[in-house]
Amino acid sequence: MNTSKKITIAVDGFAACGKSTLAKALAKELNYAYVDSGAMYRAVTLYFLDNNIDLDDKEAVQKALDEQIYIEFRNIDGNNHTFLNGIDVEEEIRSFRVSDFVSPVATVSAVRRTLVKIQQAIGKNGGIAMDGRDIGTVVFKDAELKLFLTASIEERTNRRLQELQSKNIQDFTAEAVAENLKTRDHIDSTRADSPLMQAEDAIEIDNSLLTPEEQLAYTLELAKDLIAEKKKQATV
Repeated sequence: MNTSKKITIAVDGFAACGKSTLAKALAKELNYAYVDSGAMYRAVTLYFLDNNIDLDDKEAVQKALDEQIYIEFRNIDGNNHTFLNGIDVEEEIRSFRVSDFVSPVATVSAVRRTLVKIQQAIGKNGGIAMDGRDIGTVVFKDAELKLFLTASIEERTNRRLQELQSKNIQDFTAEAVAENLKTRDHIDSTRADSPLMQAEDAIEIDNSLLTPEEQLAYTLELAKDLIAEKKKQATV
């Protein structure tokens, strides 16, 4: 249970809705820790692909999770980088190869259980902004601020295209990006274990027409109000 005066911020939503951008910005403004849970699933996916781990082989999956996979985040030139077993894989985990396989990997219960435990340990004392698909419903059910982001498929496709282009990843078309997003939406929303869904107490934000700055200003105000309220309660 979080007994500190800092709050926990959970940012959930569909792929390419800007969850990481928002969570990262909120963490920076509040001097909180930021964790990209999606990057953790992507890192596991990369390891499974590179090592030919069969998702139906429960023993091999669990052994990889328990003994062969170590994920950490390091700040490089002001940017969060994902390291898998000591190697910077930030660029590789954003490739289409990983994107096409990450949702099936995320449906595996052993993967989810393992990563959820890690995420909960990281954020047990609050002062954290974490984004993903089950942060407010599973990882941090008691988070003080839960946000659920949505946007049109057209806007999300454009955003993902810009993201890929900024990383000099060229193996894609707009049609392929849109299809990938739709497929991931379906898999994430219908999986048996921790499906993507909006928590009852989450604030839904359709940011199709919002700039990142507008969205940040709105959510930062929400966060500051909750922080002030928590500090007030702590003094009573």
